Amino acid sequence: MFRRCLEHFPFDIPLPRAPQSPRMAGLIIAPRARVFHGHDWVYATEIKKSFGNPQPGDVVTLKDFRDRPLGSAIYNPQSQIVARRFSRRKQDLDLDFFQRRITQALEYRRRAGIDETLCRIVWSESDGIPGLIVDRYGDHLCVQTLTLAMDLRREIIRDALVSVLMPASIVLRNDSPVRKAEGMEPEIGMLHGENPGAFTVRANGLDFEVDLMDGQKTGLYLDQLQAHAEVARLAKGRRVLDCFTNQGGFALACAAAGAAKVTAVDISSAACEAARRNAKLNGLEIEVIEHNVFDFLKHAAPDYDLIVLDPPSFTRNKKTLMDAMRGYKEIHLRSLKLLEKGGILSTFCCSYHANRELFLDNLADASVDAKKTLRLTAEHRQRADHPILVTIPETGYLKGFTVEVIASR
Repeated sequence: MFRRCLEHFPFDIPLPRAPQSPRMAGLIIAPRARVFHGHDWVYATEIKKSFGNPQPGDVVTLKDFRDRPLGSAIYNPQSQIVARRFSRRKQDLDLDFFQRRITQALEYRRRAGIDETLCRIVWSESDGIPGLIVDRYGDHLCVQTLTLAMDLRREIIRDALVSVLMPASIVLRNDSPVRKAEGMEPEIGMLHGENPGAFTVRANGLDFEVDLMDGQKTGLYLDQLQAHAEVARLAKGRRVLDCFTNQGGFALACAAAGAAKVTAVDISSAACEAARRNAKLNGLEIEVIEHNVFDFLKHAAPDYDLIVLDPPSFTRNKKTLMDAMRGYKEIHLRSLKLLEKGGILSTFCCSYHANRELFLDNLADASVDAKKTLRLTAEHRQRADHPILVTIPETGYLKGFTVEVIASR
């Protein structure tokens, strides 16, 4: 989800011992808290009192104001989300727990028909392990521990992953800014095995180079693999512009599907070089331009039939949401001005705070200003290996729309 160039961190990361959870530590939850409506997060304002002197990273018991149990949660008073429930019964975070939850997550992906060798194996709350993300790229795993409790238990998590998935290596990619909210610093290193370096994986019939340790994230975003295929089906014979191409996901998919011409644009020189390497790897011809997308769209000629907008998140909080929506409006407006009747725009948003309705309204407003009438032809969302819980809307963040420009009425 984060597309920033990385700083280098030490490879050797100490593995702290997991704390022993106090038997009686817990929280009394105030009435009308969201946990009573199925959500698993508890904020400080929703806590009536604590008992048993819980410590940061501990497992705690949740109880209602009548002393009835609500389940087990991880605790961190440094975070805005003070507690995250992971079970509705008494449960500790031991090796058996992680083995069971990882196995259950793997079985779900198999039932969903996802290629288990190239997918997100564990998606935090959606798989009952708050703050743990595990992505699988062939024989190698990329792990993030985004909550203090998971970070303190990384050694147990490593053992569980090895026993269930038997990977050749496990790379710890804790470079997410989300860790700051939990009072943790960024770090990158090895949890198991040796650094695999750059290697190739195959997705949607295309080869991609990934580097879990030193690359710009991984270069291949698993949540968009389904959308790559969906958009590519529209590309045959069209002139395609892939904005914020990263490492060429949409561009390469469209080129392979028979696009007449493909242009890919990204501000990152590293991303552009990776897109060129991936194109060469697959024997595909695409034009890769290193440029600020906003400026490129402003001065581009109307030479495109299909435009893809897949930017990094423009906002990570509610405070900057309106600024983000102005950014989306700008790229929507400029893209629509480049499209004539029959032209197609596929646009994506990976920020949870910009919900579906707000994002669609933004696109509609841009169409009015551009004096273009749009027909909604498809909706897109994160792939099934990023499951969404209906009571935790934060687990669903990616949304996208494909629209066609039709004759104005």
